[in-house]
Amino acid sequence: MTHLISPSLLSADFGNLQRDIEMINNSKADWFHLDIMDGVFVPNISYGLPVIKTVKKHAKKPLDVHLMIVNPDKYIDEFYKAGADILTVHYETCNHLHRTIQSIKAKGMKAGVSLNPHSPISLLKDIIHEIDLVLIMSVNPGFGGQKFIPNSINKIKELRQLITETGANTLIEVDGGVDNTNAKTLVEAGCNALVAGSFIFGSKNPIATIENLKHL
Repeated sequence: MTHLISPSLLSADFGNLQRDIEMINNSKADWFHLDIMDGVFVPNISYGLPVIKTVKKHAKKPLDVHLMIVNPDKYIDEFYKAGADILTVHYETCNHLHRTIQSIKAKGMKAGVSLNPHSPISLLKDIIHEIDLVLIMSVNPGFGGQKFIPNSINKIKELRQLITETGANTLIEVDGGVDNTNAKTLVEAGCNALVAGSFIFGSKNPIATIENLKHL
């Protein structure tokens, strides 16, 4: 399978949001990545359900929704109604992760689990078969434009080994500091999906940038 590209709308121009949505629709991108921040789990606030509903109206590709919030279980139904196709929660916020994953899947969404830079891959070994996607944070969550944490490559390799050894079908996604200097290395390490925000939206030709990431 060729790797997937999921542009992060956190870096889009919200004064021209529909324009940027159409750009992604017309590009080689596979998903729309939406970062939901509550100012509690992470030191920033992004956007919420109304923005997701607006994106869903115009998007022609799946919505890859990443919840950086406390108590995500309370909002699973709301994000389903807003149009999320993939719903990713943080391991660090879920006291009963198995139940959270099952609740997401019961709505027909794909269930993802994200790990912060300090959280080891071993935390997922007993539940990897239940997870559709693992999102490796290669920066500390909360802000776009941060520098890539090199140890993330080792975590991807370790996760790929776990998935292979257990026969799971879990996808590996990476988010944070992804650009043309590390994208190929990430895919070679075992990554299936690349999230990129400022690298795409800050470029002179975002469509060409996406295509370059797609065809490494």
